[in-house]
Amino acid sequence: MQKIALLSDIHGNLPALEQVVADIQRRGLERVFNLGDHVSGPLWPNETAQFLMAQDWVQILGNHDRQLVSQNPAQHGPSDRYAFQHLNETELNWLRCLPTSLELEHQLLVFHGSPSNDATYLLETIEHGRLRLAAPAEIEDRLGGTRLPILLCGHTHTPRVVVLADHTLIVNPGSVGLPAYYDDDFSKPHVVETGSPHARYAILEKRNGSWLVEMIAIDYDHHKAADQARKNGRLDWEIGLRTGFMGEM
Repeated sequence: MQKIALLSDIHGNLPALEQVVADIQRRGLERVFNLGDHVSGPLWPNETAQFLMAQDWVQILGNHDRQLVSQNPAQHGPSDRYAFQHLNETELNWLRCLPTSLELEHQLLVFHGSPSNDATYLLETIEHGRLRLAAPAEIEDRLGGTRLPILLCGHTHTPRVVVLADHTLIVNPGSVGLPAYYDDDFSKPHVVETGSPHARYAILEKRNGSWLVEMIAIDYDHHKAADQARKNGRLDWEIGLRTGFMGEM
């Protein structure tokens, strides 16, 4: 039997991460894959980075992590700007050393957005200002020629399990740290909402030759995180963290 905890999109939310890790430990899970976007946001970027640096996990680079270490700081959006201002060179160097994707055991491919682009939504399509489940043909197109039995992604903060016609299993565990957000960086501004303030992760388990997926939603002190966002001038994050919705944005 093999079990793997899947985490993604922590975004500096240390209280959420700590509760998720406590649940992982309670379940006796020893393997953890962390799929990127670790620290960007108005919460606890430095403390979160230091926590993650101490873990013996598989960890990869997300699009915001890449922007933090490769983009001119003058081009940073507000979430990256706050994180960059609060990270030390040690934490930035740790991010620089993370891979953008990993193939493991000839069975699993771990990446953040899509196999070829960390900022591409793989399983969702923007439509009418929101996300919908992408059609199989859309997913196939975004995958290109990439094929392994299991593909693990994050980026959209939306928990999702998809099985393609060739039996490829794709899992997005959702977001540990940010259950709703508004994105105006795309050519199509949109909101993402999961409908509750829970911290989310997933468990991938191989049992009797088959892979099973369990989606987990963990309660934590989300008001502490929302208060931190408000303190740092991010009322949009406060709304998302406190409710899992984005109101009328």
